[in-house]
Amino acid sequence: MFTLVRSRVRTAALALSAVAALAFGTTVTTGAAAAPAPAPAPAKQGPTSVAYVEVNNNSMLNVGKYTLASGGGNAFDVAVIFAANINYDTGTKAAYLHFNENVQRVLDNAATEVRPLQQKGIKVVLSVLGNHQGAGFANFPTQQAASAFAKQLSDTVAKYGLDGIDFDDEYAEYGNNGTGQPNDSSFVHLVTALRANMPDKIISLYNIGPAASRLSYGGVDLSSKFDYAWNPYYGSWQVPGIALPKSKLSPAAVEIGRTSQSTAADLARRTVSEGYGVYLTYNLDGADRSADVSAFTRQLYGSDAVYTP
Repeated sequence: MFTLVRSRVRTAALALSAVAALAFGTTVTTGAAAAPAPAPAPAKQGPTSVAYVEVNNNSMLNVGKYTLASGGGNAFDVAVIFAANINYDTGTKAAYLHFNENVQRVLDNAATEVRPLQQKGIKVVLSVLGNHQGAGFANFPTQQAASAFAKQLSDTVAKYGLDGIDFDDEYAEYGNNGTGQPNDSSFVHLVTALRANMPDKIISLYNIGPAASRLSYGGVDLSSKFDYAWNPYYGSWQVPGIALPKSKLSPAAVEIGRTSQSTAADLARRTVSEGYGVYLTYNLDGADRSADVSAFTRQLYGSDAVYTP
């Protein structure tokens, strides 16, 4: 039986310590230096591999500890900081971007938590998740409200030198705090504005929730605005229902350490044989997971993975 969505310790949802929030509609100054140009990673052939990291418990640097025994390329191509939140201010009745203390620590220490990955050629993306407060990507009441939140996202990417934003429409609990139910225009306005703000950055979709089923409005289809979309159900195969080429889709999803190595290998083999271009993993921790990682890198790239502490 596969793991439904995430068996996560609720990263951002229940953080009791310091809050770092970007107030609705404000501009974040770009105080951090832009990411340095990465050194060329050794070339590898095969799908793009993605690793979500629960930063409440684990270091982003773990993503860079895996290379391919054959050729020395990175085992992972995209590292996802999991997760910031979309919160709701009941006073201003507006959504705002929130970081728990662990996400804030990663961002504040981008020089040591993010840049080393980027210098290896690994892209670093910030995931944004609901937080039980009624605010979500699918219920902005106006285009202006959606655009204002998009600006908070793009300002954050610019400030901390990140490579993009990942949308995960879970745990919003639409309707809480008097918020509206999902509408058809909200996510379209949000992603359209975000893509305009950061045309050359990654925008990815964790294919779940009301937002994922509302990709078209007013003659605008969001599909082409995403770089990637992936299956949210670990241990399973499910092609995301979005009009993207196979090269940008991950029907496979595994939870490292919980999805069996045989299943991970089977899903990787199917990824290659059916011509898909992305392979999604979740919950890379600080242990030596080279056996788990090798189970899929053998199928994706024809090589074992090597772990270097």
